[in-house]
Amino acid sequence: MIFKAVGDSRPYPDHALSLQAWGKIAPEQVRLDQLITTQKNLNLETLLDEDSTFYGDLFPHVVRFGGKLYLEDGVHRALRTALHRRAIMYARVLDLDKLHPGLLAS
Repeated sequence: MIFKAVGDSRPYPDHALSLQAWGKIAPEQVRLDQLITTQKNLNLETLLDEDSTFYGDLFPHVVRFGGKLYLEDGVHRALRTALHRRAIMYARVLDLDKLHPGLLAS
C-alpha cells in the first residue's frame, strides 16, 4: 500500500491558505504510508507530465489535523515518488493541530 488511506474529501476546516502562504512553509520529510489522500482520482496526464510543477509548487501540500496527515495537493508527485521506490518525500506541512489546538474539541 502506498498511502495510509485514500479519501475523497478534506475532513479538516478550510484554512484559506494562499499559494504564497504555502510557499513560506519550509518543506519537511513525510512518509507516504502516513498520508491520507483527499482525492480518489488522478489525471494520468498530470502524473506523466514532466512539466507538471512548472507553474505550481515543487512540494506537495499536506495538512496535519487530528494527528493525521492529509495530502491536499500533489498526489501526482507522491505517486512519482512511490514509482521511484522511495517511501519518503519532502512536502510543506500545515499543522492545524498547532495553529488551533482546541479545534477538534469544539
